[in-house]
Amino acid sequence: MAEAAVRTDLRMPAVADCVLRALLEGRAAASPNKIFALFADGSSWTYRDTLDAAIRTGNALRSLGVNQGDTVLSWLPNGPEALRLWFGLNMLGAIYVPINLAYRGALLEHVVGISGAKLLVIHGQLLERLAEIERAALETVVVALGEAGEPVPGLTIRGPDALRSDDGAAPPLLRPIAPWDTQAIIYTSGTSGPSKAVLSSYVHLHATASGLDYLTADDRFLVNLPYFHVGGLFPTYAVLIKGGSIVVTERFDTASFWATVRAHEVTTCIVLGSMASFLLGQPAAADERHHPLRHVLMVPYGQPSFTFAERFGCAVYTHFNMTEISVPIRSGANPGLPGVAGRKRPGVDLRIVDANDCEVPVGESGELIVRTDCPWAMNHGYRDAPDATAAAWRNGWFHTGDAFRVDAEGNYYFVDRLKDAIRRRGENISSFEVEAELGAHPAIEDAAAIAYPSEHGEDEVLAVVTLREGARLDPLELIHFLLPRMPAYMVPRFVWVVPELPRTPTQKVQKAVLRSQAAQGELWDREAAGLRVKSERLLSKRTG
Repeated sequence: MAEAAVRTDLRMPAVADCVLRALLEGRAAASPNKIFALFADGSSWTYRDTLDAAIRTGNALRSLGVNQGDTVLSWLPNGPEALRLWFGLNMLGAIYVPINLAYRGALLEHVVGISGAKLLVIHGQLLERLAEIERAALETVVVALGEAGEPVPGLTIRGPDALRSDDGAAPPLLRPIAPWDTQAIIYTSGTSGPSKAVLSSYVHLHATASGLDYLTADDRFLVNLPYFHVGGLFPTYAVLIKGGSIVVTERFDTASFWATVRAHEVTTCIVLGSMASFLLGQPAAADERHHPLRHVLMVPYGQPSFTFAERFGCAVYTHFNMTEISVPIRSGANPGLPGVAGRKRPGVDLRIVDANDCEVPVGESGELIVRTDCPWAMNHGYRDAPDATAAAWRNGWFHTGDAFRVDAEGNYYFVDRLKDAIRRRGENISSFEVEAELGAHPAIEDAAAIAYPSEHGEDEVLAVVTLREGARLDPLELIHFLLPRMPAYMVPRFVWVVPELPRTPTQKVQKAVLRSQAAQGELWDREAAGLRVKSERLLSKRTG
């Protein structure tokens, strides 16, 4: 059965334009020698190289027992290994399930369990964390990078050769890959409970990537957001759609940013609010406008955006997106309205509603809800979470959980998060998960985690705690208690001890009250105390 036999809605992109296997095959045939990817280690892939890497990785995965529709976990930093694993899985019609590199403990156990995966591809430095958790269906771990370290009882550990194959023929399929097939499962931050597993189709990723409508085949995108976030995935896919190229780095780095842009002739990238603050904080240089960067997608859009555009001579764009949706709101270049998220893009319907899904008047705040003209152009639910799926998709609209307002000209403005997520340095943090670890401390009776404004324009985590009778709390000791229990980006910067937490009649913590009172509270600041928490850096040395 040929892939052309897959029937689609007329509004849906063709298989050749959205299914990764067909899209990559088309690019490799049309531009085999054009550079697609450049990596921090100095290596590069043409489109033909990329297809060959995907095919051989796909065939190696078949030898490991991976079939079409299976889930496979990826726990790797940005680089060639992460990219070829993603592409190799999709060559098979299998499902890419990346894990945040900072996860450990209960968070890690949850995402491994809900994935249903039997196979995990990992950096060896992370292997020891698996020994600390229940591993559900997981049977085999392939160490693609770093040293394997001590074996983990109950797991078969394979080296990097397990992902290599001499077979350069495209792997056979059980059936044609369809646009609506699940291509990835991406985990949310988890705001009212554990992280949810977002089911993402090829159409969903294509629709998200199409939000970068200013890209051309001549553009080169700096991908410095991780491949376990949609912020790393959709730019890569957008470039593949357009036939351009990418530069893949493990993370954003202020000191090397402009050197990377110049050395690799980067024309476009994403700059989050904190990144902009760090770059603008660097001393002015005589040649700081002498670079190839033309387009910058900046979220959120505010005064740093204006300053960045003026100082560095780039066109700045903004948008609104989340893992579950597909850039329903986007701006043109330099929209000039502080706080704006953009305007509705073609192909989506938006409403701003009250708690009963009734539309609020123009200018008033309410929850943003979304639907699309094209089937499958947003998530198709949460894996193994039917109640959460039904709640999010109630009344035929996807409910974002975010408060917006729209003006008479159709400009949309983000107001606040209805959910309790905290955004710090590009990471969405679950207050639920922070509070669970705070509550494990023997001195803490009750806890709430809220956002507190950072000098860099985003959020810091503020832990508001009450103490057990007769207990005392050393904030510094609390931080050291939390460090091995959670990712570095989740560790609170501020600690505030209060007599009691304000609650509603139904015993829900009134976090809005805490946010309004925090500026007058006696907050302990770990950075002022000289303790800065940094994410663990993984060694780039490859085994084999």
